[in-house]
Amino acid sequence: MPARRVFLDASGRSPVTPRTADAFLAGLAEGWADPARLTAESRRARAVLDGATEAIAVALGASPEHVHFTSGAHVAFDRAVAAVAAARRGRDRIVASAIERRAVLDAAEQVAPGAVTRVPVDRAGHVDSEHFAREVSDPAVSLALVQHGNHEIGTLQRLDGVADAAAAAQVPLIVDASATVGHVDAPERWDALVADPADWGAPLGLGVVAMRPRTRWLTAWPGDGFSPGGVSIPLVLAAAVALQERLESLEADRSRLAALTATLRARLAQLEGVTVVGDEIERLPHLVTAAFMYLDGEPIVSALDREGFAVGSGSACGSDTFEPSQVLAAMGALTHGNLRLGLTPGVDDSDVERFLATLPRVMEDVRRSMTA
Repeated sequence: MPARRVFLDASGRSPVTPRTADAFLAGLAEGWADPARLTAESRRARAVLDGATEAIAVALGASPEHVHFTSGAHVAFDRAVAAVAAARRGRDRIVASAIERRAVLDAAEQVAPGAVTRVPVDRAGHVDSEHFAREVSDPAVSLALVQHGNHEIGTLQRLDGVADAAAAAQVPLIVDASATVGHVDAPERWDALVADPADWGAPLGLGVVAMRPRTRWLTAWPGDGFSPGGVSIPLVLAAAVALQERLESLEADRSRLAALTATLRARLAQLEGVTVVGDEIERLPHLVTAAFMYLDGEPIVSALDREGFAVGSGSACGSDTFEPSQVLAAMGALTHGNLRLGLTPGVDDSDVERFLATLPRVMEDVRRSMTA
C-alpha cells in the first residue's frame, strides 16, 4: 500500500480538524444573522460572536472589547499599523526588524514611505536590541514592529528587551504573533498584537488584532471599526474552537514536536552541503529550515511532493512562493536552496524517520538532474 501523505508545510496554514470543521458548520447554523440587529436570530448570532471573541481574547491575554477581526492576516497588519500610526500624527518614522513578514514591511512602507528603518539581526535571527533602542529613541518614530517568532526559521525574539526600549521611548510596539499563537504561550509584552487563525488550524479568511486599553489608535480607512460591514461569525467561532483545541494539548504537543524538530535539525546538519538555520534553543517547536548548497528549493519541493511529503521553500510570506527569502538574506544565510518544514500535531516519529530516509535520495536525484 502507498505510504500516507505527510503534511510538513505548516507555516501559515495548518489542516482543519473535524472539531474545527464542526464548529464552522455550527456557526453557519447559529451565526448567519446580523449581530447588530434586535431579532432573536441576531441575538443568537451576537451570543456566538461574543463567546468566541472572549475565548480568543483570553488566549491572547487581551480584553474582549479590544479584540478586532479582519478578513485576513495581511489586512490585520495593514489595519494595525495604519490605526496606531494615525494616532501618532507628526511622527513619520517606523522601526522594524529586518526579518518581519513582507506583509508587515509593506504595511509599514504604505504608512511611512521611505521612512521605515530595518534593524539588523544576528546569524540566529535575533534583533540587535541595542540598535533597536537607538532607533526608537528618535522622537520622530511613530511605532515599532517586532515579531514574536519567525515564520520561516522559528527563532523566538527576546521581546522583553525590545519592549523595555520601546516603553522607555514611549513608542507603541506592534508584535506579530501570527506564527506563534497556538504553538507556544502568547507573548505578554505588546501594545498591539496581530494573530493569524489559519496558522493554528482555522479556515482561511480571518485576521486578529488585539489592542491594549492604553493603546491609542484611529480609524485610517473608510467605515467604522477594523472590519467595516461586519465579520464572518462562522470563521470567528471556528478560530476560537481551533485555538482551544491547540491549547488543550499545548504542553504535550510542544514537547513532542520540539523533540522531533531537534532530531530533524541534528540529522539534516549531518548531510553534505546542508546548513540548519535559526536559533537552536530559543525557537518555535514545530519549524525547521535548512539551506542546501548548490541545490534549488523548487525541484526538492516537487520531488518530495511526489514522494508524499508536503514541504515549503523560498519565502514563506512573499507573493511568489519561490522568491528568495528576505529573512534568510537578512541573516546572511543562503536564500535559494532552502527547505522549510512545519510540523502539525498529527506528525509522528515514523513520519519524520520516513522523511529523513527519503531526503538523501531526493537530493541526489535533484543534483543529478541539475548537472545533466
